[in-house]
Amino acid sequence: MGSFWNGNGQNFPPGPRPLPLIGSLHLLDLKRPHITMCKLSKQYGPVFSIQMGAQKMVVLTGYETVMEALVNQADAFAGRPFIPIFEETLKGYGIIFANGENWRVMRRFALSTLRDYGMGKRTTEDRILEECGFLIKRFESYEGKPFENTTILNHAVSNIIVSILLGKRFEYENPAFIRLLNLISANIQLLASPSVQLYNMFPALGFLFGTRKTVLNNTNELQAFIQATFIEHLKDLDENDQRSFIDSFLIRQQEEKNKSNGYFHNENLKAVVGNLFGAGTETTSTTLRWGLLLMMKYPEIQNKVQEEIAQVIGSAQPRTEHRPKMPYTDAVIHEIQRFSNIIPMNKPRATTMDVTFKGYSIPKGTFILPLLTSVLQDETQWEKPHEFYPEHFLDSDGKFIKRDAFMPFSAGRRMCAGETLAKMELFLFFTILLQRFTFQPAPGLSKEDLDLTPLVGLTAPPVLYKCCALSRS
Repeated sequence: MGSFWNGNGQNFPPGPRPLPLIGSLHLLDLKRPHITMCKLSKQYGPVFSIQMGAQKMVVLTGYETVMEALVNQADAFAGRPFIPIFEETLKGYGIIFANGENWRVMRRFALSTLRDYGMGKRTTEDRILEECGFLIKRFESYEGKPFENTTILNHAVSNIIVSILLGKRFEYENPAFIRLLNLISANIQLLASPSVQLYNMFPALGFLFGTRKTVLNNTNELQAFIQATFIEHLKDLDENDQRSFIDSFLIRQQEEKNKSNGYFHNENLKAVVGNLFGAGTETTSTTLRWGLLLMMKYPEIQNKVQEEIAQVIGSAQPRTEHRPKMPYTDAVIHEIQRFSNIIPMNKPRATTMDVTFKGYSIPKGTFILPLLTSVLQDETQWEKPHEFYPEHFLDSDGKFIKRDAFMPFSAGRRMCAGETLAKMELFLFFTILLQRFTFQPAPGLSKEDLDLTPLVGLTAPPVLYKCCALSRS
């Protein structure tokens, strides 16, 4: 590792000395860079620098450090860095990879409009419960035989955000819907592939990386679908009867059409809808897949959740108002999120100004990686950071406790916009599924055979598995 390397003047955070051209690539496992980075932080401290190709980055690790940056110095760490693949696909539009005024206007519009359409309210709850009905029928159709649940859970979860964006749900067999979800899943895997990471570091060599072409083609197809869908909406747009997020956007677009510098144009519409569609599907369904896998792995925990459901809800319809009376179930869902750690790298940030942080000088525009793994598995914050242990969220009397280091939605200005929706979905889907079914490994597999190693992607899904959903009625 050699001596401390200071790349930008005297007071840049320390880190391994980079090699010409490749920087510190030789030190990283490109498939799971967060693991290498956690190791490097043991050597260089909680704030260190690393160079990926020509790109210098500052990595933040541990609850205390990440919290200090994202929350206590929120404005300084609220930017997004320039990442070639996202510049090509999103061109600075939308929310997730936008900056400055575009980001502020679109995020504010998205949050208020999602709230108008009932995010966190009874209307959304009813939509989720309706969708649970379809999901249960689908699970029952396997009659206890083993099946792989990725597509089904993707469809069910996606329909919730689709109903807000488009004002309708899709049948699970709908070919356009299946194609859409496949495009999103493929991109989420490809965007984290070593080949795309190398393209981001060496964009001049883009022509060498076929994966980049696939990502661009997938994105174009996704945006063409969104474009076609909102043309449908334009046909019967009535500003006194807005039925969906897209309606609201199009009406704002008409109100602002005389503004030369407005933000409500079609490029932003496609990017925002794409952002919400992708973010609202993959993360929640991946967390649910982890949840069912962990229930098969730890049947005694599954059993305790089912006992609590029987006590508090019985055979009634689960509702969000049951949640405060269900501390064990609540703790299990929180621990599923903490343990599954599905966005281990977090989305990168950039400094919006020159900042002094923990005694180091970090210039404006520096690429920042606040590692979520290092928060969700911080040994100073969690009793058993590397185990699945619902008691992390329970006090000695079995009451639910909030934990500051529980940060799966990130924190600060770029916190997940759909957090309230995701929490509601996780509670209702998980509780209803465990009320109706007991999950077991496929015949011939024991719970010891179940593998908890995550796969690689922008999100970290579990290894594909088959489960048996045994009806409890």
